[in-house]
Amino acid sequence: MLWIYVGLVAFVVLAIGGATQFAISSADHRHLVNATLAGTRRQEAPESRFNRLNRQFVRTRAGRLLERELVLAGVTAPPLVVLGGLLAVTVTMPFVLAQVLAPAFAVVGAASGFLLLRVWLSQARERRQEKFVQQIPELARVLSNATNAGLSIATAWAVAEQEMVEPARTEIAKLNAAVRFGSTLEEAMLQMGERLPAREVRVLMSTLVVSARSGGSLVQALRDISLTLDERKEVRREIRTTLAQARSTATLVTAMGIGMLLVLNTVQPGTVERMTQNLVGQITLVVSGGLFVLGTLLVRRMTRVER
Repeated sequence: MLWIYVGLVAFVVLAIGGATQFAISSADHRHLVNATLAGTRRQEAPESRFNRLNRQFVRTRAGRLLERELVLAGVTAPPLVVLGGLLAVTVTMPFVLAQVLAPAFAVVGAASGFLLLRVWLSQARERRQEKFVQQIPELARVLSNATNAGLSIATAWAVAEQEMVEPARTEIAKLNAAVRFGSTLEEAMLQMGERLPAREVRVLMSTLVVSARSGGSLVQALRDISLTLDERKEVRREIRTTLAQARSTATLVTAMGIGMLLVLNTVQPGTVERMTQNLVGQITLVVSGGLFVLGTLLVRRMTRVER
């Protein structure tokens, strides 16, 4: 019976992933078709029903918030697909936990969809920000070379958009788009610093803003920043490698705690349900669950690399 529910969860996850990939591929295909039609007959293909529903959802407050989080995390899936996955997990997990462990765990399952979405977006955002931070030294070199060649800093950003790869290219494109639509270059750079609250980004943006305000040797400053951030990137990499074992151990210990409940309920069916119906068992589950959560948070806090 346990494998049936595990298979159900795996099926839901794979179905969500397949639907997301299908939506992304369909959107890319329609974009190519529209571009081809615009270049030949100057007419647009009819909008699909899914795109209309997704556009209507994005107009709502929840849709705008979800779209913003997806953009910051670098996720290209349509917000409506992510919402469908959230609802599927929220509906499926309470039933699975109630059958596998005990009915009382259905409450945890009801909140699991939102929690998993928050964790997924948070991790995706951290990974994207970390990738951008690793590109900062190269970005500083590109800007330095462009300004050294006699180009203005605004033109240097346009050159950087062509030279850099993702995710830096997308962020630089947003900066250039903001300038084209009326924002000053200083405001656009400060907005980039707000979207990516990393120390390396703040250092680069602050240097460019100060140079724009008061002048100075921008080329030399960018070269110095590039060398300094290269050294800082190597130090951060060594620190993260050293702390990876502690994080993996914390995750493994938490997984072992959940696994012990599953094993206990498999060997002696109904054990976890009887624990939830007994005061001592309830206290034990709450205290042990709280200790697992507290331990995980403490380990993440202690192994966190300050930005």
